[in-house]
Amino acid sequence: MRIDLHAHSTASDGTDTPAELVRNAAGAGLDVVALTDHDTVRGYGEALAALPVGLTLVTGAELSCRLDGVGVHMLAYLFDPEEPELARERELVRDDRTPRAQAMIGKLQDLGVDVTWEQVARIAGDGSVGRPHIATALVELGVVPTVSDAFTPEWLADGGRAYAEKHELDPFEAVRLVKAAGGVTVLAHPAAVKRGRCVSESAIAAMASAGLDGIEVDHMDHDADTRARMRGLAADLGLLTTGSSDYHGSRKTCRLGEFTTDPEIYGEITRRATGAFPVPGAGGHER
Repeated sequence: MRIDLHAHSTASDGTDTPAELVRNAAGAGLDVVALTDHDTVRGYGEALAALPVGLTLVTGAELSCRLDGVGVHMLAYLFDPEEPELARERELVRDDRTPRAQAMIGKLQDLGVDVTWEQVARIAGDGSVGRPHIATALVELGVVPTVSDAFTPEWLADGGRAYAEKHELDPFEAVRLVKAAGGVTVLAHPAAVKRGRCVSESAIAAMASAGLDGIEVDHMDHDADTRARMRGLAADLGLLTTGSSDYHGSRKTCRLGEFTTDPEIYGEITRRATGAFPVPGAGGHER
């Protein structure tokens, strides 16, 4: 089985619609794909309606968190999307995205960049506006060559010149909320230093004690030494280890299935989940 547990659609900051995402996942030879848009479950319906035969969909989300000033992304799988407390927190994060994006645009304008809200809103479309949409605007304007080059201290990285804060969950609270909604939690790209500051291994150990289920080890932002170190840490802490593409369509260079999760790990994730269950494709229709 080929299992990719981290992918984004136009419901947040990917460039594939949810329907396109599942069709492209099947075309890439995946057996299982997780839809993990940022702080939203809005893409579920379209993805499920278009789900091809032979592909299983894992519903999820990537929750925006912050610990001691460091951004933390928490992958949440197979939770009950209607559970009110977690739904309320997702809504608070989403509601703060627009004023946050407008604040970052203002900072960029103060730095002499001719970016506008109208340009960023066009790029975001129906998605939840976020830094990748602003980064895409910087690429369009020729300020940086790629989206990844915008995520530096010079521009949009945590603490960068154009960075602005938004409402974010405490990761320990995120673990509690997801568990209460019957879900499973995996810390996304925990040592992606190119993105900025990362949480310490002692913080990851504390999250493990609080119920964190796993860490994303095999990821494009982890080099071989980092993957080996994270795998060792996971073994010491009794955490599951996943591998994922973090696919964003054409917005980033990663490909669906670039990194994958061991079927035994996937099986354990599904066994732990009680809020929702993977959905096998029955032959979706075009949307």
